[in-house]
Amino acid sequence: MADRYSYSSHVVHNLKYHIIWCTKYRRKVLIPDIEVRLKELIMEKAFAMGLTVHEMEVMPDHVHLFVEARPIDSVHNIAGQIKGYTSRILRQEYISLRTRLPTLWTRSYYAESVGHISEETIKRYIQDQKNN
Repeated sequence: MADRYSYSSHVVHNLKYHIIWCTKYRRKVLIPDIEVRLKELIMEKAFAMGLTVHEMEVMPDHVHLFVEARPIDSVHNIAGQIKGYTSRILRQEYISLRTRLPTLWTRSYYAESVGHISEETIKRYIQDQKNN
């Protein structure tokens, strides 16, 4: 099998997701210093959850995450855990996020499994976000 597969004791898998979520009211609050901290927190939480982050980009009002998961991880749990963790920490560290918004993130998110389009297409799409 090709290197694109992951192996565990009883499972061979290739589970990769492109997940997007937005700030509450699409407010452009993810300014450069918050962006840097948010990326650190996403990497920290992903590592703790056993996920591999292949690509990420933070825009002023939304986040793109391209992540590889284990078979036991649901997309809903991945999005919820990362959004909850990052919201809690960022709102503790940046008072402006507490005063401007009732919550940092919307309840919703977009998720797409990688399969019908290539990984490279998703990576280029995420990398080009700030160029558009």
